Amino acid sequence: MKVIKYPFWLFYRIWFYVLVAGIIILMFPFLFISVLKPKWYPYFFKLARIWAKCILIGMGCYWRVERSENLVKGQSYVFVANHTSMTDIMLMLVAVKDHPFVFIGKKELVKIPIFGFFYKRTCILVDRSSPKSRKAVFIRAQKRIMEGASICIFPEGGVPDESVVLDRFKAGAFRLAINHQIPLVPLIFYDNKERLSYSFFSGSAGKMRVKVFPSISTSDLTTEDTSTLSSQVYDLISNSLIADSKA
Repeated sequence: MKVIKYPFWLFYRIWFYVLVAGIIILMFPFLFISVLKPKWYPYFFKLARIWAKCILIGMGCYWRVERSENLVKGQSYVFVANHTSMTDIMLMLVAVKDHPFVFIGKKELVKIPIFGFFYKRTCILVDRSSPKSRKAVFIRAQKRIMEGASICIFPEGGVPDESVVLDRFKAGAFRLAINHQIPLVPLIFYDNKERLSYSFFSGSAGKMRVKVFPSISTSDLTTEDTSTLSSQVYDLISNSLIADSKA
């Protein structure tokens, strides 16, 4: 049966890369203008959401977002979610619509042709092997928060082995939320691993469910509470993923 699926998986994977690059090329003049000045970032964010929607629709995917509350307009947040797929970036952009956020991500993605050009100019890059780089992230994040932006981090730090439901969380996202006293919003992507995992011969069109949990206030927390907050969010996402797998 898998042998029959290989040609489809190959086409599906290539088509994904074609969409990612092709839509950027089509939108390039508008994207390029939107990154010329930091204050124009909200316009880039809107264009990025259009890019993300076009890719997901082009892949034959449709999304359902369950929201637990209406987030406060103008408030900065730290958004965190499980990381299982190359479509996580697109679905995050689709799920969060009224709060322009900046991704904190690994610097290696800069090497991706075309995509890397805008990634480098709009995201906060981190070299996870360098303590100096990780420290610089907090300084750049503080600047973006003061400019009114929110922050998005995948706290697993990378995509875990496909057999792992949820990898151990790194502390950065939670320390950042506490240090800047801004609310943290956990999200769950239930179906992204099935839609397009990091295994080359895999993937399929279909639904992509997102659950946005209520925001968690950090106003009464200190850096000593970082581990507790991380464990709280980890258990919340892990238990929901496990429950969904048994449903």
